[in-house]
Amino acid sequence: MVVLKNIYIVRHCEAEGQSSDAQLTEQGFKQALQLSSFFSNIKVDRIISSPYERAIQSIHPLAEQLNIEIEIDGKLTERVLSTITISDWKDKLRTTFEDVELKFEGGESSQEAKERIVAVVEEVFNDVSKNTIIVTHGNLMSLLLNNYNKSFGFDGWQNLTNPDIYVLKVNDNGVTYKRLWNKDN
Repeated sequence: MVVLKNIYIVRHCEAEGQSSDAQLTEQGFKQALQLSSFFSNIKVDRIISSPYERAIQSIHPLAEQLNIEIEIDGKLTERVLSTITISDWKDKLRTTFEDVELKFEGGESSQEAKERIVAVVEEVFNDVSKNTIIVTHGNLMSLLLNNYNKSFGFDGWQNLTNPDIYVLKVNDNGVTYKRLWNKDN
């Protein structure tokens, strides 16, 4: 089996909050350096990131080290569950993994969010790059992994770390994925 392409899906490092302009914490900046070190022996062709500050800051040290421009793609922003405050949001989120069309006020369904990140990945499948890094957010990352393995659901999302890395391997047999990051990296 020949691996034709590797797409590294990266969840941003520890941040101060959930807003689009939330910065990395002091620990998050240290994690960004760890990410840079993690990728130091991989020939990276492209880096595509969510426009959120915490995602860009997470990959900036590596992009600078490799002298690669970070491509910003709005389709990689975190999924909006709702625009109103939901006290039992984790229960609601769990439900959206079971009913992918379910939407809450002002939010998007799991299916809609999944289609956004899958569109980015499909574009990468069709380009010439061999090793691409995509930097995104936990819920969107889990929906992408669910696209390739339906058993990756709410529990998989809960087990993600900040940061986290999965690699999608594209070969002649299709797409597989594997977790590469562990908290001891």
